[in-house]
Amino acid sequence: MQVETDFLIIGGGIAGLSLALKVRRLGRVLVIAKKGGADTATNLAQGGIACVMGPDDAFELHEQDTLRAGDGLCHEDVVRLVVRQAPERIRELETLGVRFTRDPADPERFDLGMEGGHSRRRIVHQNDFTGRAIQEALLERAAEAPEIRFEPYRVAVDLVVESKVTGRRSGPRDRCLGAYVLDARTGEIHVVRAPVTVLCTGGAGKVYLYTSNPDVATGDGIAMAYRAGARVANPEFVQFHPTCLYHPKAKNFLISEALRGEGAVLLNHEGRAFMEAYDAERGELASRDVVARAIDLELKKSGKECVFLDISHRPADFIRERFPNIHAFCLRLGIDITREPIPVVPAAHYMSGGVVTDSHGETDIEGLFAVGETACTGLHGANRLASNSLLEGLVMAHQAALRLDRVFPGLRDRPAPVPPEWEAGDAVDLDEAVLVSYNWDVIRRLMWSYVGIVRSDRRLALARKRLAPILAEIDQHYWAYKLTSDFVELRNLAHVADLIVRAAGRRRESRGGHFNKDHPHRDDWGWRRDTILHRGDV
Repeated sequence: MQVETDFLIIGGGIAGLSLALKVRRLGRVLVIAKKGGADTATNLAQGGIACVMGPDDAFELHEQDTLRAGDGLCHEDVVRLVVRQAPERIRELETLGVRFTRDPADPERFDLGMEGGHSRRRIVHQNDFTGRAIQEALLERAAEAPEIRFEPYRVAVDLVVESKVTGRRSGPRDRCLGAYVLDARTGEIHVVRAPVTVLCTGGAGKVYLYTSNPDVATGDGIAMAYRAGARVANPEFVQFHPTCLYHPKAKNFLISEALRGEGAVLLNHEGRAFMEAYDAERGELASRDVVARAIDLELKKSGKECVFLDISHRPADFIRERFPNIHAFCLRLGIDITREPIPVVPAAHYMSGGVVTDSHGETDIEGLFAVGETACTGLHGANRLASNSLLEGLVMAHQAALRLDRVFPGLRDRPAPVPPEWEAGDAVDLDEAVLVSYNWDVIRRLMWSYVGIVRSDRRLALARKRLAPILAEIDQHYWAYKLTSDFVELRNLAHVADLIVRAAGRRRESRGGHFNKDHPHRDDWGWRRDTILHRGDV
């Protein structure tokens, strides 16, 4: 079946929904999501949005903090663009219905939080469930817009590009014509045709055994764009969040960096604070790459499975009011954070790299845009500054909308070939679920053990060697069996894992989220550049 729309937006988090609301006046918008409307990384975001609002703050300071966290690889023009748009995008969210927490002493001002890597209080938040508040408001506004259709349980399989349909390109660049989309409930695969396709699929945290990400974070947009011929940059820079809750009954529950911003201290099993030994200047408020490596080293020295984050020295009423979500969740597990420390471990959290785009979200492929964590705009460099992620999604959605105002009429009116229907051929049902679950588990354990917080040349070489037969097996299954959502995710996960390993193997230094013990120092002479991967590279 062929479905036509003007804008196909793949992913329903802050980036996808923000863009949908902005382009709906240009035409019909179809937003597809793999699961329900709340199954996004946006919904899980606790901290907030970095924005210069305080009387002691300035755009230049936010820019400097972003550049320092990015460890020499940020694109300075993009940093300036994003930082300076922040106040306007915050006001826009308020008009959409988001109610950020205000300063009790002055309701005209925001209650600004503090997080690692920041030199000033500048985190605009709604207590510790900012992402949920944003997600709910955007979904409500989208539901009110007749031009926007939101379809859950739709899994994008692959992008449809002109060169694959006709065997050639009609212009200097290849052109995206839409995507093949799997209805996860019926198993049917439809062709969705659109002059504009936007990848807003988030990150790829599920490529690792331990992650703060939701189950949908399987790197779909990055993998599809790479297979279609777009460039991918800096996938080696995987950010590990230092403090995820360590508990057998807790799955990927983040303990917000905002706790450390309000005075929480990291302790080892002997009850001793240790961060000053790793960053004497910033301590607990060092950037995430520094704190994650410090915890990793402490765990290796002690042989223990977790460290502890202690905020119990702050007044109990303050903790309950400022962190109601974290307090209630931990309490259900028998941990009273007003009285005792929280067991925490690092976990894969954020892809600082992604699909290469310009400052308006446009990729190498005509008609294909990428916004949010899926993209690599150059904002984050080698390591994302805390609370710049939601901000990037908002700003780049706005930038993409500005570009589409200009180019959409030409994209819409240009004749396009009709993609063929999906042909399953002789494919049979994949009745052995273990084929998916086994490879999924192998990939995640392999990546955690060999391509984690600390890497080495030998581990990276072994990881690539062990991924090769898995990739070959997945390719064989792709043509032999009827596709399921689980298998589509496994395929994407494997391709992103391969991209991470290949990029990490190329970078012969340590910088930001990439630390190789065989090359422990930063090399600005040889490696102060993005790692670019393109289909056909070896």
